[in-house]
Amino acid sequence: MSSTPAELARRIGSGLLSFPVTHFDADLEFDEGGYREHIERLSQYEVGGLFAAGGTGEFFSLTAAETERVVAAAVDAAPAGTPILAPAGYGTRTAVAYAQAAERAGADGILLFPPYLTEAGQEGLAAHVEAVCRATSLGVIVYGRANAVYRADTLARIADNCPNLVGYKDGVGDIDAMTRIYARLGDRLTYVGGLPTAETYALPYLELGVTTYSSAIFNFLPEFALDFYAAVRRRDHGTVLKHLSEFVLPYTDLRNRQSGYAVSIVKAGMSAAGHPAGPVRPPLTDLTARERAELAALIATAPTPATTA
Repeated sequence: MSSTPAELARRIGSGLLSFPVTHFDADLEFDEGGYREHIERLSQYEVGGLFAAGGTGEFFSLTAAETERVVAAAVDAAPAGTPILAPAGYGTRTAVAYAQAAERAGADGILLFPPYLTEAGQEGLAAHVEAVCRATSLGVIVYGRANAVYRADTLARIADNCPNLVGYKDGVGDIDAMTRIYARLGDRLTYVGGLPTAETYALPYLELGVTTYSSAIFNFLPEFALDFYAAVRRRDHGTVLKHLSEFVLPYTDLRNRQSGYAVSIVKAGMSAAGHPAGPVRPPLTDLTARERAELAALIATAPTPATTA
């Protein structure tokens, strides 16, 4: 049975979040067996929630039917008590359809991506979010990034109108804006760090009420990702800085070599860790053989909880 919006808000704010990659075979078709194994493996760890078919899961390259199949597989493969959130996006009517499909598939919540392509003012963005919230009983997290940058007063108005709006995921990185949002809404929403490789921003964002973030690294180094998150939550600056300098920052340097590598590098990490998830779909491209070797060498030296005590 799906979580209530209030239950979902409490759960996602209390632990690390992650976006599982979506497995593809050599023909770029969905590898459901490999994906289910991955969900089962990640669900062995204590997490606040898993986002099926999200950004790292290549939502942008999946058809609507594929997305529903991926979400249903995640719901079925995850043990009871692990929240599964599903994506909604593109135009408003399409986003509504995605949200309703997620509810049919048994998801616990929705991550609402920005509208497709076009820019919009605050009134239009508010109408977009409110339409999706009205279309489902699930808790909704709105993702602020790119062409969907929400002001504090806009989010406050949506929150007043939509009891099932439970969270705001920040993919912008504007400290002033986040300060204004948190000051205006306080504990009404759960705040999620959503910048690429969110570990880089986790400690300063904690002071702004952002108690959790989505970790792509969790896909292939779950122990490291959880250790990093625990260090952030206890404000252990020494461990956080050690992890940043020894792994996270070199990892982001490699990720930044090519547009789209934020997803590709995770799939390369999966292969290096012995859990291959197949290639990325166009328009993304995979890391080169040389870059994959660099990543494998970096992963081999990544700090582990046993070596950071």
